[in-house]
Amino acid sequence: MTSTFRVIDTGVRDGRHQIAFDLALIEAHKAGTIPDTIRFLRFPPTALIGRHQALSREIKVDYCRAHGIGVARRVTGGGAIYFDEGQLGWELVFHRATLGIGSLAELTRRICEAAAAGLSKLGVAARYRPRNDIEVDGRKISGSGGFFDQDTLFYQGTVLVDMNPADMVAALNVPEAKLAKRSLDSAAQRVVTLKELLGAAPSIDAVKDALLAGFAERLGITTVAGAITAQEEALAAKVHDEELGTDAFVAEIDDPGADEAAQSASHTGAGGTVTVYARLAGAHRDRIDTLLITGDFFVTPPRTIFDLEAALRNVPVGEAGQAVERFFTEARVGLLSVSPADFREAVEAAVAAAR
Repeated sequence: MTSTFRVIDTGVRDGRHQIAFDLALIEAHKAGTIPDTIRFLRFPPTALIGRHQALSREIKVDYCRAHGIGVARRVTGGGAIYFDEGQLGWELVFHRATLGIGSLAELTRRICEAAAAGLSKLGVAARYRPRNDIEVDGRKISGSGGFFDQDTLFYQGTVLVDMNPADMVAALNVPEAKLAKRSLDSAAQRVVTLKELLGAAPSIDAVKDALLAGFAERLGITTVAGAITAQEEALAAKVHDEELGTDAFVAEIDDPGADEAAQSASHTGAGGTVTVYARLAGAHRDRIDTLLITGDFFVTPPRTIFDLEAALRNVPVGEAGQAVERFFTEARVGLLSVSPADFREAVEAAVAAAR
């Protein structure tokens, strides 16, 4: 017996409202008031940062403000992205038992392979590239990410249908290390659109139909057009007004390097970058006062990083690395792109810099 997914489309909405709808979907699904769902969404020009990223480090905030580009923070991890009407967002919200997938890495592989199979129906040779991208001839056409929240899985991605890469470069601070890792001269060379590949941009409806076909075939599900409920809209509005739509949430992590009392260190591995800002306490500066952990990584559940920061508070500096390892051994945590060793190395380096 195949599982049935309701399909909805929230159209083009302000970035912060779209992110608020993400959380509304998750909360409503956890409460059992909506079925497994696939949502499509689009944005006006918007710069989106990952849940644990530092706003001013990732986005050219003044440029975005001057050019009417929205700025929002996602509820998922990962790196900063630029979004406009020429791109299509897709996401799945469903029960753990629906696909029987136990790990975030396996979930990512299965869903990305399904999305790639769908995009291939449009006439492009789309392939999944670990950790969480879909590429055509080595150039990214779709990025993705997600997490578990109790028994609910949330996974989202994008498709570059038509975009001017110069708009992306103008809005984002793209790390040189990320470009050098792929031997590229510019961020624009890293991405490709369906329009460039096919000579003309397919319609948004054609891309949606192709993705749904890929999801149905590769995930073994049935998709049925559905309606957005009044409860979802009300919950999304509440979440937007009280949290995700506020400037305080978007700038929750802004420019931690401006804190002169904190010292930082970064560790870049195969799956992303972890940056740690450390403040020490005590007459001999021998214990951790506070740590702020930022980066473009994916972890699940959503509270993992905040819990790790709390667990390291007041830990003697000589035990910081062991405390990180202990946290990940004892906690039920899923890591898609980085390992406990990556966090340990960044924390130990930041603590050493703060001595």
